[in-house]
Amino acid sequence: MKISLVLLTWNELPGLQALFDKIPFDAVDEAFAVDGGSTDGTLEFYQQKNFRVLQQASKGRGEAFRMAFAQAKGDAILFYSPDGNEDPADIPKFRPLLEAGNDLVIGTRMVKGAQNEEDGKLLPIRKWANLSFNWMVNTRWNRSGQYVTDSINGYRAITRQAWEQLSPDGAGYTIEYQSTIRALKLGLKIAEFPTIEGQRIGPEKGSPSIETGLAFLKLYGNELKIGNNWQRRPSRAVTGTGSLIKEDKP
Repeated sequence: MKISLVLLTWNELPGLQALFDKIPFDAVDEAFAVDGGSTDGTLEFYQQKNFRVLQQASKGRGEAFRMAFAQAKGDAILFYSPDGNEDPADIPKFRPLLEAGNDLVIGTRMVKGAQNEEDGKLLPIRKWANLSFNWMVNTRWNRSGQYVTDSINGYRAITRQAWEQLSPDGAGYTIEYQSTIRALKLGLKIAEFPTIEGQRIGPEKGSPSIETGLAFLKLYGNELKIGNNWQRRPSRAVTGTGSLIKEDKP
């Protein structure tokens, strides 16, 4: 199996400076970045590293996922955000789970041996919200008997075959939640492994909690409404340009 590693960035220069040289590129078969319009020196950093980067024509994490699948050559795409939250040392852990036949592999922050960035806080509100969203999708669509503990986390890999079946059209941060929901609807094989979520490097950005939570609720309601009817819809077009610095991985 060939695996493509895709770095998702939007003004992530501090994280790239701290983490890029720690990324085990030899654990994958292809690597490139999809950038949402950085202006902080991220693009210049990639150029200095002679690293391939695709620039999105429109912003949004969902668009980045679709662009990655349109451009990647791998049988599976592994998404990594170099912002400090995701441990690059976990990248090699995806391959054996993908090669075992899993369609979707997620690094989970919600099990024994894992860590969520809010662990230790008196009121881990975002974690509680994530656990609620997990419960909602498992009780409605999970028939496998194996509870999915981190349906939202973006540190994940998806096979190309599964992606084509899921045909996600979600915008922004809903893309991960939607892909998990649809994988459960279709009974695809999902695997998780514990990961340690670190603290963000550089200026706090992330997703606005209330706005993102409402987007998740809206998506959940829509997925209840459409059932499996998305499979009869044409896939959403991908926009973006391939501003490429080099095809080879470092």
